[in-house]
This record gives sequence, C-alpha cells and structure tokens, in this order.
Amino acid sequence: MRPGQLRYSGAVVTFTRILPANPASIEHAAQLIAHGVPVAVPTETVYGLAGDARSGEAVAAIYTAKGRPSFNPLIAHVKGFAMAEQIAVFSPLARKLAVAFWPGPLTMVLPLAPNAPIASLMTAGLSTIAVRAPSHPVIRALIDAVGRPLAAPSANASGSISATRAEHVARSLEGRIELVLDGGPTELGIESTIVAVEEDRLRLLRPGSITADMLRDATGVNVEMGGSDTIEAPGQMSSHYAPTKPLRLNATTARPGEVHIGFGSVAGDASLSELGDLNQAAARLFDLLHVADASGAAAIAVAPIPNEGLGIAINDRLLRAAAPRP
Repeated sequence: MRPGQLRYSGAVVTFTRILPANPASIEHAAQLIAHGVPVAVPTETVYGLAGDARSGEAVAAIYTAKGRPSFNPLIAHVKGFAMAEQIAVFSPLARKLAVAFWPGPLTMVLPLAPNAPIASLMTAGLSTIAVRAPSHPVIRALIDAVGRPLAAPSANASGSISATRAEHVARSLEGRIELVLDGGPTELGIESTIVAVEEDRLRLLRPGSITADMLRDATGVNVEMGGSDTIEAPGQMSSHYAPTKPLRLNATTARPGEVHIGFGSVAGDASLSELGDLNQAAARLFDLLHVADASGAAAIAVAPIPNEGLGIAINDRLLRAAAPRP
C-alpha cells in the first residue's frame, strides 16, 4: 500500500494529506510522482496538480482526479530553457519571451519538438505544447527532484474555483489525491498568461499578470487577442473557475440573499482591494470566491473591475466563472 492510503474492509481508500513544503515532503512528493501519483504543489500563480509529463499513466491520473475533459491540454512545467527545448521548438521570438519573462507566470504555446518525450495526452492531440518555467521555489525544487517536466493544471475539480491555498485544494480534491504541499497562499492569485508564439506573431489565449502591453514592449510585436475556435490551451472553456452559487458581475450593490465582493469605492461585505489595487485584487480573487461560496448566502455579487491592465485577466476569470455551465 502506498503512503497516503488506508485499507478499509478490503478496499483501498485514498485520503488527502497536507504537509508543509519542506525538503523532506518535497522529496516524498517526488517519490509519489515517480510512481505515477499526482500531488498538489504551490506555484506563484495558483496551486497545481503535478505529475510526470512523460508518463501517460500519470497524466491520465491528473485528468481523472480533476474530472477534466481530455480535449483540454495541459501545461508542461520546466526548470528552464534547457529542459523546455527538449519538448518544444523555440523561434527567435519565443526565445526573446523566455529571456524576458522566465522564470515567471508566462506560458508559451509552441510547436511540439520532434520525438518529444511527452505523453500524447498532455497535448490533447495537438501539434503544439504549452510550456512554462515557474518561479515559485517549491515547484522548482520538485521539478529538480523529479528531473523531468511536470504536467500541472490547477489543483481543483475541473471547472471549479482555482486554489490559492492548500486548504482550497484539499476541499476540492479530498479523497482524489494523496498529498498537498503547503507553501502558504500564492502570490499572484490567477493563472499564468498564455500566448501562442509563431514566427513573427503573438496571440493572447489567456490573459494574466503579464499583460499584452508587457509582451509587446518586450518583443516589439503586436499582440492579437484570442485564438481559434478550437481549444488550444487551458483556460479557454466558456465556463471555468466557477463557484457552486450563481455569480453576478458589475454589481455596485447587493440584492437580497447575495454576498457582495467589493472593489475600490464599492465596499461590499469583503473587498478585493479597498484601494482599487488590481494586483491585490488578483491575489485575493479566488480566495474571496471560495469564502463567498462557503457562506450561507444564496448567490454572489462582484463589484465592477476596470477592464485595463491586470483587470483584463480578472474580468476574464469572472466572466467564465459567471457563464452558464454546460
């Protein structure tokens, strides 16, 4: 029986443990990953559910734990450029972005390298792969310990609110995974920016803390908004990041039965940022959605967020969270 499992009445029942993210627990997590068992790990954006990106069995276990549809590809998390170029083809433009923003919250969708040692399920049958070099020391140490790229989508049930704390992960995936490495609350609070990089063209597939203006300033290339009609990367499904309760946007006041999340001059019951700071709002977004979803209110209302800079990414998450579920 693997660690993290109980045997009860002849059946193996998995329970979820939270351990501090210290060297001993990181090494234990690496051993679980080596046996095809995914573990939750903090990144600078949100918590991820990490597994061996080379193993079809491990990647399938991630999809199963999350209940994620198989047409939705995963991001390969790497230590840096040397590991990334084993699995992806880098144009000069992609190299420029890597120099400017790695390690950090930028995911690039690039052509899959010939004979890349990546499980085919990672790419959902596409000829491209999403790659990121995260900056958080815990996932970087875990990549080092495993010695290969890690598939690591957000550590939550598919379509639900992303996890920015270890307890969020445990609440969403209790009994589905064995281990959560607790590195405290995440710094940025929303998922990485995703950009499709071609020879001389950039397409923003998912906004994040690295904005379109930042991408343009770093490369001199204009950034096109949106992708094709097909799913090219995570975070493109119309309904995503959703609480269990109805969510109303651009609410300056609350209706009866609503818990109100404020911003700036709109106080609400709790505020994303009383000062109107978009960085603080992004860091608190999913945390407050978790709190509101666990409250006794029947519905959730969120104050207007300026649709500029980081506010574009915040509004992207809110629009998908409020969309009707399929």
